[in-house]
Amino acid sequence: MHAVCPAAFLKALPVTSQNAEKTSAPVQANGQQQYSVTRAELPLSCPSPAMALWNSHPRVFLPVEKTGFAKCPYCGAEYTLVG
Repeated sequence: MHAVCPAAFLKALPVTSQNAEKTSAPVQANGQQQYSVTRAELPLSCPSPAMALWNSHPRVFLPVEKTGFAKCPYCGAEYTLVG
């Protein structure tokens, strides 16, 4: 049986999300402190489905649609609903 390098395995995994653009590599998780999101990106989670999770906090869903603003309780990232 051949051992698989974890880094090589993660690179081979495709990013799949109904809201994310198709890309060969995940977006860096928590790379920014402020994000603008549209209704097409709801439901909102931090980190988003397009972000790599291996170096981030657990995914939490944020109710940005209620007030137009949400802040992640883990990393402090702020999300504003636009449009």
